[in-house]
Amino acid sequence: MTDRDATGQGSAMDLLERIGSVVLPVGIALYALLYLGVQQMYGIFNISPEQAGIDQATMFGRLVGSLVLLILAGSLVLGGLVAVCWLVNRATLGHAARLARAVRARPWAAAALGAVWCGATYWGFLGYLDLDEGAGLASIVLVAAVIGTVSFLVPFRLLRRRPTGRAGMRVVIAAFTGIGLGFALIGQLEADAEALASTGRGSIVLSLAGFQDQWVVAVTPAKGTPLYGGAPLLLLGEHEGTYAFYDCARRETFRRPMGATVLQGIELEPDHEDFTCGEPAPAKNAAERSPAEDATAGNGSPRTGSAKTGSARTGSVERGSTERSPVRSGSGRTPTPTPSDGQGG
Repeated sequence: MTDRDATGQGSAMDLLERIGSVVLPVGIALYALLYLGVQQMYGIFNISPEQAGIDQATMFGRLVGSLVLLILAGSLVLGGLVAVCWLVNRATLGHAARLARAVRARPWAAAALGAVWCGATYWGFLGYLDLDEGAGLASIVLVAAVIGTVSFLVPFRLLRRRPTGRAGMRVVIAAFTGIGLGFALIGQLEADAEALASTGRGSIVLSLAGFQDQWVVAVTPAKGTPLYGGAPLLLLGEHEGTYAFYDCARRETFRRPMGATVLQGIELEPDHEDFTCGEPAPAKNAAERSPAEDATAGNGSPRTGSAKTGSARTGSVERGSTERSPVRSGSGRTPTPTPSDGQGG
């Protein structure tokens, strides 16, 4: 092996070490915050990922897939930035590259740039805390400058004294970059989950995070009677023999046993451009419900909201005070007459 080959191999290893010192902290920070984002995303529907049947292994696989897609998208952005910087350097006849080297040679200037960048990553955290309402670009720059100057300027200046300190500064900046991106993704996941809960329309961000945008129609296994008016329900998952559904018309999450529910009309990531969650259908009283629906209403699992409880109470009062439940006679229905006060039993 010649000296040229050894130098080339050393340069390649140095390049890989530099890339690893940036990519690895970003990936770890993004994975940790994406895990928190998935928790927040299912919290919009008032359940946890575990209650939807998503265990740690499943969540790990989905988040790793999300990280791969983010790396692919980030590579495109990074490649475009490198191309733009190269064009700027060519247009300025090399003055841009000389300016960048001069900034790196001055410890305070490099420390100031790194401190402002790390301060800017805190903006995602402030948005996670809902503290960025009505903030403009000037506010973002001011907050980034204040946080960076107070917290990072002097430590970064001390790290610039030695090569190991400069490498550690790169790791810190990469980690805070991943944290900032992670909090920004958490905010976007929450916003898209709220839009899905209110309008029934998913998003590409939810799909990238591994959210199952699957809509079904639940029916009874015996007669195939559609449940809840035959409205499409969002299937959140299954756990311990029960399905977890979300009804966007009634804005409620509920569970039903798998043995008493058959899924029909299954659609994964349907086109919901013209779909809107309508108002819940009015509850049927005793004269309008069939015996099968009465049995379903009596054996159904309780819902999260109070709409079903209220309608059930109203139906029971009407049956006790006005009329009895209808009975079938042949193919039609014939309501049983109500005994008058003067008649005997």
